[in-house]
Amino acid sequence: MAAYLDCNATTQPLPEVVAAVTDSLVRGWGNPSSVHRAGIDARRTVELARESVARLVGAGDREIVFTSGGTEAATLAIEGSLQAQQLQGQQGRRVLVSMKTEHSAVREACEALAGRGLAEVAWLRCDAAGNADLGHLAELLDARAPEIALVSVMWANNETGAVQPVAEIGALCRARGVRFHTDATQWVGRMPCELRSMPVDLASFAAHKFHGPKGIGALWVRSGVRVAPQVIGGPQERERRGGTENVPGVAGMGAAAESAMAWLAGDGRARGAALRDRFEAAVCAAVPDAVVNAAGAERLWNTTNIGFPGLEAEAILLLLSERGISASAGAACSSGSLDPSPVLLAMGIPPRVAHGSVRFSISRLTTSEEVDEAVRTVPECIARLRRSA
Repeated sequence: MAAYLDCNATTQPLPEVVAAVTDSLVRGWGNPSSVHRAGIDARRTVELARESVARLVGAGDREIVFTSGGTEAATLAIEGSLQAQQLQGQQGRRVLVSMKTEHSAVREACEALAGRGLAEVAWLRCDAAGNADLGHLAELLDARAPEIALVSVMWANNETGAVQPVAEIGALCRARGVRFHTDATQWVGRMPCELRSMPVDLASFAAHKFHGPKGIGALWVRSGVRVAPQVIGGPQERERRGGTENVPGVAGMGAAAESAMAWLAGDGRARGAALRDRFEAAVCAAVPDAVVNAAGAERLWNTTNIGFPGLEAEAILLLLSERGISASAGAACSSGSLDPSPVLLAMGIPPRVAHGSVRFSISRLTTSEEVDEAVRTVPECIARLRRSA
């Protein structure tokens, strides 16, 4: 039996999502910028989906900017904020504050801007669970608030599931007049979200993390906050992102948002947390030296990151895949070896543990049978690898 436990990478599109995408491709394929009936029908599809996405995150529909995914949305938040404030005469605001535990979409965007001499990056300290050091943030804000263009801290970590104190971070920023962005890619569609009631200015997320299609995401931009467009060439998305809209993707994202709202109203999160906890406890019981990374943090209900000291994640993942178990690690393969995750290293995880750390993540479609299969298979694979070593 196969078990797909890599849902932080992507999730299976729902039947209603596939139907919405197919309908848009087959019947609603007009250009939403055209003024004839086919264009008007496509525009209606886009705007209805925008309303659905806005309801999912607790926002106004005019605050939603559709993008090609979470990475582009994060880029628009970071570079768009930096440029917009400088265009408004705030040239002194060129400092970006973020964390080494961020997804590469944020971390590498900050590093690239610094490498081009367009910004300076100040990295927030974190504890062993990956939580932001709020005292350090307060010190940075007190010392450099007029220079800071943006603070960017993710809501839930994609590798460990650790949840950041977004409300507290946002409150510190707002009190000092500093813009705050959160990468909410792993949060939206999995947890309730009321962005307008929070001290947050920008939030990025992607449809395929909550059973929508790939290639479509969104940036929530609080009303009154300006971002400079990064995709130039048209007035689409209220001049915040040029280019003809991906209507099938938008339609699918709208359908996924509607489904997510219905699911969030039930007890699915408690059921998912019970599955995750059962899997985690069983693996740790069978592999006594296994380490749950960020175990001391508040974590998203669907994620566990388990380190198997002395092993390589690449070898674990390949053997698991042969046995039908899909999981992932936090770093890409390079020159035949798996580098330890920079996120785990930034948390202070020893390299011997980080090298052998594997992320298991479930979704609302994950079955008890899949978890049972993984509970049987993971310890067997670890034991086999250790015998080989």
